[in-house]
Amino acid sequence: MREVLRYERKFLLPQEEYFRLRGRFEALLHKDAHTGRDGYTIRSLYFDTLHDADYFEKLDGVQLRRKLRLRLYDPAADFAFLELKQKEGEYQLKRSLRLGREAALSLCRGVYAPLLDLHDEFADECYALLTMRGYRPKAVIEYRREAYTARENDTRITFDRDIRASESCLSLFDPRLALYPVMNQGQVVLEVKYNGFLLEYLKELVSGCERSQVSASKYCMGRLASYGLI
Repeated sequence: MREVLRYERKFLLPQEEYFRLRGRFEALLHKDAHTGRDGYTIRSLYFDTLHDADYFEKLDGVQLRRKLRLRLYDPAADFAFLELKQKEGEYQLKRSLRLGREAALSLCRGVYAPLLDLHDEFADECYALLTMRGYRPKAVIEYRREAYTARENDTRITFDRDIRASESCLSLFDPRLALYPVMNQGQVVLEVKYNGFLLEYLKELVSGCERSQVSASKYCMGRLASYGLI
């Protein structure tokens, strides 16, 4: 199991602000090794209760909340990551566990018993959550990410764009999965993640974004179609 504990802030940027900030971050930070020239793809399958408790807790601003998902970076991969993200305001704990493709496919079908075969404490915790709270697969979210890092305070800056979703087809490993856009063209989500405190020069860089700070998650954006909001 991998565990990451840090603060997280999100901002919704217009395209011109994205280009301005990206240029500054490229000059000051280290580009993530996986970013390449055009970023990399992230695809996640989110689980929620029958009546979408996690979705509504986020919309209602509940301070203590969670998200449970399967994540991969290539539909052709033979594995995916099971991730449990627990948040209190801007403070988050993310734990993850690598699953083989067959176990991940079972979870995509709502069959969670393979988690017990791993004999892993975190897998057992996820199994208990999935079964006792009646979690089921709800939405696939996919987007392109560019990532930058600073060694100080485990700082990570990401730009997420071309965010798309599906609530009807939940085949996480399908390379031709049909997805619909969930944001206006050109909009980008900036995420700033750090331990302890944000370095002063980075705080100055994002200070102009304060008015665009958002709390809506990409999962919530992807669920809006179910509720007739897009």
